[in-house]
Amino acid sequence: MISVFGTKTNEVELKYLKEVIDTSFLGLGKVVNEFENRFKERLNLPNFIMLDNCSNALYVACKVLDLPKGSEIIVPSFTWLSCAHSIIMAGHKPIFCDVELDSMNVSRETIEPLVTKKTSAIMVVHYAGLSVDMDGIMDLGLPVIEDSAHSVDSKYNDTYSGGVGTIGVYSFDGAKNLAVGEGGGLTSTDEEIFEKVKNLRYCGIKQSGFDNAKDGSNRWWEYDIHDIHMKNVPSNVDAAVGLGQLDKLDLHQNKRKQIWEYYTDEFKNTELILPITSEHQHSYFTYCIRVKNRDNLARYLFDNDIYTTVRYHPLHMNTIYNSTDIKLFNTEQLNEESLCIPLHPNLKDSEVEYVVKKIKRWLNGKN
Repeated sequence: MISVFGTKTNEVELKYLKEVIDTSFLGLGKVVNEFENRFKERLNLPNFIMLDNCSNALYVACKVLDLPKGSEIIVPSFTWLSCAHSIIMAGHKPIFCDVELDSMNVSRETIEPLVTKKTSAIMVVHYAGLSVDMDGIMDLGLPVIEDSAHSVDSKYNDTYSGGVGTIGVYSFDGAKNLAVGEGGGLTSTDEEIFEKVKNLRYCGIKQSGFDNAKDGSNRWWEYDIHDIHMKNVPSNVDAAVGLGQLDKLDLHQNKRKQIWEYYTDEFKNTELILPITSEHQHSYFTYCIRVKNRDNLARYLFDNDIYTTVRYHPLHMNTIYNSTDIKLFNTEQLNEESLCIPLHPNLKDSEVEYVVKKIKRWLNGKN
């Protein structure tokens, strides 16, 4: 079965992993620090902290904004459920907005009509790696959380994704452009907010006993607890894989771009509606087409050993959020027409060609 998502690992990651294993120190340590510094430099960020996953990074982002309890945070419905869950778990209310049909991204036009006196923040998602048009949204004057899970190598103008809004979060799970298995991270343009995040990561303790001892404390085992919070620490093992992935990020991005452009060239004169790009640098996370009879195509491809998926089932259509009475027309159309097809650096050229061949065969009615 050809996978829709994936990454490519080899001896590069093994080299870093062996160094960690040889030290017998697998938890939070110097390798995490090295990954944080290199990731920050790669994306030219003001700061960066690695966390255990992106879902928790989203929750931390909602928490450290210190919004009044019950605040409304506008968020796209066309996204992963952690966006809504993080808002609710932080004591706030998600207000689901629509996206533009062509970009599958939010815009000022889809957000602004929902802004009320209760609105305290906005969460944007750079879908598939295409940067949201940030200027108009930032001009609304509200704190903005950038979900950059899809857009590790994307840019808005000259700024890397995650570095434009108040807070940016990243995902390093096994399907992402930079994959460590499970992992995430956070940056902020507000140093005061970033300090709060640093104080939260290790159960609300500002620093470890070992660091206290290095700083001269004679009772370093006594904790300085800043906040009530769970443990969100990554490990040296995660970071070691991340260092290997950073070494190969440009190579993997070139492969993604090559596949993206091949699909676009092969499908340009078909009935498929193809994803758009822009003048901003793209991460090419996933290639999401739109097509009538989408379910039929997905089943046909699955039966021919090609796994596809829909990203995402709209959140407002899930009863748990009590929002099924609203209508988000573009989002609901995407729910019926969109389909993510395989795109990742582990794909062989023959597999990409096979995907194209099968989709064209289905389009020509020869399935």
